[in-house]
Parts: sequence; C-alpha cells; structure tokens
Amino acid sequence: MNGIFYFSSTGNSLFIAKEMQSALGGEVLYIPKYNGDAEEFEKIIIVSPIYSFGLPVHVFEFIPTLPKTVPVYIVLNFGGAVFGADGLAYEHAKNSGLDIKGVFTVKMPENYTLDFTVPLAYQKKILKKAPDLVAKVIEKIRNDEMNFPKTKAKFAKIYYENKGNWHKIADDFRVTEKCILCGKCVKLCPAGNISVKDGRVDFADKCVACLGCYHRCPEKAIVYKDKKKDYRYFNPNVNESELGK
Repeated sequence: MNGIFYFSSTGNSLFIAKEMQSALGGEVLYIPKYNGDAEEFEKIIIVSPIYSFGLPVHVFEFIPTLPKTVPVYIVLNFGGAVFGADGLAYEHAKNSGLDIKGVFTVKMPENYTLDFTVPLAYQKKILKKAPDLVAKVIEKIRNDEMNFPKTKAKFAKIYYENKGNWHKIADDFRVTEKCILCGKCVKLCPAGNISVKDGRVDFADKCVACLGCYHRCPEKAIVYKDKKKDYRYFNPNVNESELGK
C-alpha cells in the first residue's frame, strides 16, 4: 500500500494527494498529525508546497523520520518558481539516508499573497491545468520512473536563514474587530501557535508561515501589517473539512 503524506494550509497539496490516492490507491495522511513509523508502506509519496526555496518546517523535520528501505517520491507544488527547491528536497532526503527515487514539481495557485493579489482569471487558468499536470506525475510514479533534479539547491543558504525566521511573521499578524472568537484558527494551526487569551486571539512565536489562519478565517479578521485585503485563497477542488483529518 502507498503512504501519501501531505502538508497543506490552503488545499493545494491535499488536492494533489487525493488525485494520487484516486489513481494509485493508498492512504492519505496529514504530516503534522502522523505518529507512526511508515514501515507498513510499500511506497511513500510526500506532497508538499515550496516555502521560500525549500520545504515547510513540518515536512523538513518529517523526512529524516522515514524508513530507509521504502522507496520515496517527493511532489512539490509552487506558485511562483521552483528556484532549486527540488534540489534541496532531494539533497535533504538523500542526506537523511532515504531511498529517494524522484522529486517532481507541479504548478498550483500562489497562496503567499500577503502583499499582492492573484488575478482570479490567472488562478482559474492554473487550476484548470492542474489535473493534467498531476496526472503526468502520477504516471511516472506508477511506472517507478526515477526523476532527479537537474538543479542543485541554489538558494539553500537563504532558505535556512528564512526558515529560522519564519516564526517572526506572526509579529505582523493582528486580529480586527471582525473576529467572532470562533476558534477556527486555534484548531487549524499546525504549530499550535494560536490561542485565545482574555477574549482575544494571541499569536505566539512558533509560526511556520503556512498562512492557514490568514486564508481560512471565516470573517477575514486576521490581517497582515494592517492591510485589510479581501483576497483569501483555498483550493476550490477539495473540501476544507478534509484538510488535517
């Protein structure tokens, strides 16, 4: 059986994981909540977004825990450009002693939109192409094709510096008067970084910059640097209630 492990805050990686499950079979598992050793799987597929030239914290820390004898494939999705993140993922898996067979990339809608808004027409165009792009990766994994990045981790130094500072992003989040204290942000935060204190939402110092709270607040009450933007994103091809289950 395939173990399809994913990390996602706005549904892009979940969409890819579910497409793979439909075509290849297996179990879809949310990385932050997984406590097993993955020894029971015949093949492991990791589906992850690219964060600042590399991997999200949860994915980066998960990779070294995987069994060394099970074939591993990594599927990265990106909104802007890859910039050698596939090379970094490959190197990290290899240095962790994994039987890494390939790293693939799939373009998906951008969700790191704190300072800009993605045109809706462009977002729809990317979403329309996504199933075909994922299908091509699925066929390569089905046929046990190896795929090694042609570029090395070009921005590894910047990635490691940024990863060490991601927690600071929460310093620029605040909650407006729209907040109804529904507690959704507290429940969905993969880092346990959000709580409610004295009737207000409080951000600690463990943020992993996934932006799940920002995009999925039902009242759009979480803002960045006081920019009261209306644009929020969640992949329309998956049910939000499935994320994190």
